[in-house]
Amino acid sequence: MNKVILMGNLTRDPEIRYSQGENSLAIARFSVAVNRRFSRQGDTDTDFFNCTAFGRQAEFVERYFKQGSRILLSGRIQNDNYTNKNGEKVYSVQIIAEEVEFAERKSTADANAASQNSFGGGAPQPNAAANDDFMNIPDGIEDGLPFN
Repeated sequence: MNKVILMGNLTRDPEIRYSQGENSLAIARFSVAVNRRFSRQGDTDTDFFNCTAFGRQAEFVERYFKQGSRILLSGRIQNDNYTNKNGEKVYSVQIIAEEVEFAERKSTADANAASQNSFGGGAPQPNAAANDDFMNIPDGIEDGLPFN
């Protein structure tokens, strides 16, 4: 079984591209910083993972997440090993995101919503009336969500 679950923050805005051909497919690339629970003295306490999402998941990530956004994703680990121009073997690992969810804390979402409102939108608005950590997804965006 090849399954990975990560929760962390985007280190940069997602980059989206579309494949060539008749049925072009959205491809989003992004990096997630994940804090380690425990670290040894002198070791880094954060890991950085390169992630890729495809199709509706890619469009969802590109539309609703930006640098600093907290994200929860599950997917699989994939090796992307190749030989460079100098004949050296290069080893690389990336996460293929199969499921993506919001993971913002309410206080962070409130701050992000305030900054988004001054620039004209983007992220869903938090539910200010409820005293919980869930975000209110606006009506009418069901077609843009990767889960129906």
